[in-house]
Amino acid sequence: MMTELGRPRDGRIDSDVLRATAELIGETGYADLSVDAIARRAGTSKPAIYRRWPSKAHLVHEAVFPISDATALPDTGSLAGDVREMVRRTAAVLSTPAARAALPGLVGEMAADLTLHAALLERFGDILSRGLTQRLTDAVARREVRPDVTAADVVEVVAGTSFLALLTRADALDDIWVERTAALITRGISADD
Repeated sequence: MMTELGRPRDGRIDSDVLRATAELIGETGYADLSVDAIARRAGTSKPAIYRRWPSKAHLVHEAVFPISDATALPDTGSLAGDVREMVRRTAAVLSTPAARAALPGLVGEMAADLTLHAALLERFGDILSRGLTQRLTDAVARREVRPDVTAADVVEVVAGTSFLALLTRADALDDIWVERTAALITRGISADD
């Protein structure tokens, strides 16, 4: 058994820092967001932040795209329903003021740092695909989906389509967009071809 030395970590600092980051990024944008400002708003220090997150990008990603039980994909009972719910949730998350402010900076940093790129894509994929592999296995057994379709495939098309739509459309990703996009994706992975 290993004993930790020093003071136990204060979980309130984590939540205060994540909250402060999500608030500030919506106010300042990614480029002008500083760890100093986050520390001041959260009532902590820069070293305390850097002990928890290796970079601003890691911190912003966790603050803007949190993983919790609420991010688990609910079982709708059908492949079409599961895909629709993934598209709806992804559009909702990416449409928040914090996500809209964070995404350009995160994408830029990910392009320049392959290690960050891999870490953030894996984390984002985990948010979107929690429970999806089993859903796809069940859908294959019901002959709703082709057996070669993976959770990573579905996550990529859902996230990529949503992200591009946010960049290219002036209007919101409304229910009509969600239904149309989910139907296109469902048809694309369907075993009915």
